[in-house]
Order: sequence, then structure tokens, then C-alpha cells
Amino acid sequence: MMRKLGLGAAGAALLVALVWALWPQPMPVDLAPVARGPMQGTITAQGVTRARNPYAITAPITGAATRSPVEIGDQVTAGETVVAVIQPADPTLMDARTRAQAEAAVAEAQAAVGVAESNLQQAESALEHSARQLERSRTLAERGTISHRMFEDVEAAHLSAQQTRDAARAQLELNRAARARAEAQLLGPQTLFDPERRAGECCVQILAPQSGIVLAVSDQSARLVQAGSPLLTIGNLDEMEIELDLLSTDAVQVPPDARAMIERWGGEGALEARLRRIDPSAFTRVSALGIEEQRVRLRLDLLSPPQDRARLGEGFRVHVRLIIWEAEDLLQVPQAALFRDGDGWAVFVQENDRAQQRAVEIGRQAAGRAEVLAGLEEDALVVLYPASTLSDGTRINARD
Repeated sequence: MMRKLGLGAAGAALLVALVWALWPQPMPVDLAPVARGPMQGTITAQGVTRARNPYAITAPITGAATRSPVEIGDQVTAGETVVAVIQPADPTLMDARTRAQAEAAVAEAQAAVGVAESNLQQAESALEHSARQLERSRTLAERGTISHRMFEDVEAAHLSAQQTRDAARAQLELNRAARARAEAQLLGPQTLFDPERRAGECCVQILAPQSGIVLAVSDQSARLVQAGSPLLTIGNLDEMEIELDLLSTDAVQVPPDARAMIERWGGEGALEARLRRIDPSAFTRVSALGIEEQRVRLRLDLLSPPQDRARLGEGFRVHVRLIIWEAEDLLQVPQAALFRDGDGWAVFVQENDRAQQRAVEIGRQAAGRAEVLAGLEEDALVVLYPASTLSDGTRINARD
């Protein structure tokens, strides 16, 4: 009897163990609560810092720019600091024919000057002779020896001699000027090394149009510049903006005066910025994958004071988080709990240690969470990343 009872107990235990082994076990899952809290809809992009309203200084005339008196990073004062110096351009080199022609022109001008000097001497001699003759005729006319008409003829001849002398003198000055012009044609670029030229002697000194810092210098070295050539750029780093490009589909979602946070800029904390302008036209850019994208340029004013963004300069790359909407109290569910059920969304909710499928209506989504419009209550526990084997009514337990 005892043997039979022992065998019966062993068989019952084996049967219980077999039933326990084949009985469905609860599926371990990750659970998260449905809660209320603030939400923000953001668009992230990379931007570049710019000095707002920079001054690009160009050459007002064609000439030889001296070596730049300022360097990148120098502080300048409006109306006081000389930022560029432009001198007259030096003459060009002449070939043998051009120099021979110039030398011949000089010789011709010198000969003309000699002729003019001889004519002037002749005119002065004639004037002296007519002056003596006029004096004698005046004495004879007073005595009545010659007629009044003869005296007038002598006086007219003296006046004509004066005019001839004046004309010869003017012709001499004219020929001397022509000689100087011909000699100027012989000047060459050796004037650049004239030891008598004073340092800084120039025609144009350009003063800083505004106070700030030199952001860029086109060329430090002395060179020949044309009118309108860029020389340097001046900006004020205390007034900065952020420039970024967004896809046109994202740009239309950005509201006017949108707030933005500047992150990963190299310093501590995040900087505040506000949207100032969205360009009305887009431009085409080819992405790294070779896809043509329509992008729109946005400009944001940097609101954080200069002391909070020390050493942030022109052309620095920053990470921009543009806030397109925000709310303080919204019922939210993790996006990881959502899955598609037909044309709508659904979640698995824990009820009495079982997973119950429930259809939900969601609104805006951001940062891994979705707004719940209907179908869920606060503090309900939903299953995260539901497996394909999980079905309605399956027993579940929370994974440690």
C-alpha cells in the first residue's frame, strides 16, 4: 500500500510539473505611464554666426593700395582709425620704340622752348626800341616839330610792340609746359623707390565708417587695386545674428518671432535667439547624397548678452533648436508605445496584469512623445516597443 501511495504521489507531482511547464507564462514587457507635462515642437538645424550689419569697405578709386595698416581682430574707431591707404599708381614700363618717341618729343619741346625764348628776346628788343622812339616823338610833338598824326603812329607802334612781347612770353610758357608734359612721358616705375617719397604720402586715406573689429582683410600686402575692389570688412560682434538654411517644407511651419535655443556652440549653457526674418524666396542646394533640395534662409537675432557668449565670433558653426510651438500642460504618451492599427493608432494598456489593446487619437508629436487627444487616461501604463507576438488579453508583467 505504501508503495502504491508513493508511486501515485510521484505521478501527481510529475503531472503538476508538466502542467506548470506547459502553462503560458506572463510576457515580460517595458511599461511607461501616460502623464501630463510641457511639450515643445522643434526643428533642429546647423547655423552660422554673422556680425549684424557689417561694413564692407571697397576702393573708391583706382590706385596702389599700401600694406594694410590694420589686421584681422584689430579694434577700430569710427572716423579716427585709418583702415586703408591708396596712393597714385606708378607709371608702366616703356618699350624701346615708345621711349624713343618720348625722347624725340622731349627734344622737340626743348627746341620749341628755344625758339620761344629767342622770339621773346626779339620782342623785348623791339619794345625797348619803340619805347625810345616814343619818348623822342613825344618831345618833338611838344615842340611842334612833328605832326600829331605822326606821334599817334609812333604810339600805336609802341603798343603793338608791347603786345608782341606779351604774346612771345605766353608762347614761351606754353612751350615750357609742353616740354614738361613730354618729359613726364619718360617717367617709369623707378619712382616707386624714390628715397624722397615720404612714408604714408598718399591721395586717399580711408577712415573706419563704424566702430568695431576687423573681420576680414582681402590682402595684407601692397597691390594695385581697381575702383570697387574689396579691401576689408568691419563688424560689431556685440550685435550678432544666426543664419541657417531649412528645407522649404520645414520653413513654412515656423511662426513669426519664433524662439530658438543655440546649443553646442562651445560654451556653457544654451543661448537665446529670436527669429527676425525668413527670406521670401528659396534656393536650390544639392545634398551630400546628390539630391536637389529647396532651402530657405532664416536669420535670427542673438539675444544673450555678449558676456554670456565670450569668444563666439564671426562664421562660427552652432546647433539651433527652433521652437515652432509649445504648451505647458498636455496629456502625453511615449511614441515607442504607438503602433498602427488600420488607419489609426493603438497601444497596449496594462489592465489586471493583461495587455488590452486600445485605439487612441493623437495630436502633435515631439521629442519622442505624442499628445493624447482621446483613448487614454492619465497614469495609465502602456507597453513600450510591443512585440509582434503580443496580442489582446496576453498576460504581462513589468520587466525589471
